[in-house]
Amino acid sequence: MTRILALLIVVWLVIGALAAYQRDYFTDNDTNCAEASNIALTIVAGPLNYFGVNPKVKCKAPNVPEPSQ
Repeated sequence: MTRILALLIVVWLVIGALAAYQRDYFTDNDTNCAEASNIALTIVAGPLNYFGVNPKVKCKAPNVPEPSQ
């Protein structure tokens, strides 16, 4: 039973990686927070990508206070 579950998870992730590849996420050498997160979410979404799921992440810099002058 665990082998079947492990195989299903691997197949799910491979389908997600294929979707990320088809969206050209692996061709850019300049990766930032948002791109890395989009790649990870696309892979985790797996076959759902082919049913219209298009996960996107927006990364914002934390609100850091400016030093006093």
